Amino acid sequence: MKVFVTGASGFIGSAVTAELLGHGHHVLGLARSDAAAQRITATGAEAVRGDLDDLDALEAGASAADAVIHLAFQHDFTAYDTAARVDRQAIETLGEALAGSDRALVVASGMAGLGRGRILTEDQAAPPDAPRESEPAVFAFTDRGVRAAAVRLAPTVHGEGDHGFVPTLISIARATGVSTYPGDGSNRWPAVHRLDAAALFRIAAEDAPAGTLLHAVADEGIPVRQIAEAIGHGLDVSVEATTAQASIDRAGFIGAVFAMDLPASSALTRTQFGWQPTHPGLLADLSQAHYFATPEA
Repeated sequence: MKVFVTGASGFIGSAVTAELLGHGHHVLGLARSDAAAQRITATGAEAVRGDLDDLDALEAGASAADAVIHLAFQHDFTAYDTAARVDRQAIETLGEALAGSDRALVVASGMAGLGRGRILTEDQAAPPDAPRESEPAVFAFTDRGVRAAAVRLAPTVHGEGDHGFVPTLISIARATGVSTYPGDGSNRWPAVHRLDAAALFRIAAEDAPAGTLLHAVADEGIPVRQIAEAIGHGLDVSVEATTAQASIDRAGFIGAVFAMDLPASSALTRTQFGWQPTHPGLLADLSQAHYFATPEA
């Protein structure tokens, strides 16, 4: 297949691109800069210049492809409403380009704010007030001749090159000399290795029926105290409990998410699609030196 991938040069997108190429697919990667375009073409994929605000580029890329995987997102948590609106507009543009073709449109979604305190499963739809609008946006095309699917990513997608939640917590712990966890640290975080997530996006583009919701979850719920302890061990700093509010004051939006209880299952995804994570879990990954290399290194 020829697959159009938005966010193709990013942390997850570059892994998805490599996964698709490794399975014989041709990739068109959306590139918002010359540097991104160079990274994409260096992998053997074809770069398409544009960004999420360039609706003409999105339409052209989708129209030229047999399937679309939408990963790009404006990760500005100070303007999340704007990012969600741009994301929805992009999905609607991609969906319109694919309408009536029975081609796949697979979008990335998230888990933060869903199913708090109970295990989130694939048969639980996102509520109407969910902060990210990707799921209702893509599933609106299910009855319009689009093989629409959404992959919910665990809040922590980890691996070498990670620059998300966990590296931020590591950076704060390095600067302050203490790794903290909220409350008694029993609230749970799911996680998935970027390479396992990439395999699931490829599987979804190849095989997921219209209306499918998949979970990219390998570790279904790691107590955050264990994550804080792994960070403390990696940095050789103390590990201390704090309040949920202090966690927010310390790390902002990331601190707020770190204080949530977000267990999630991928049992239905594994059963339906035969997806089995094979790469290290988060705690094993945190035992590797790459997470604790200093910026100078």
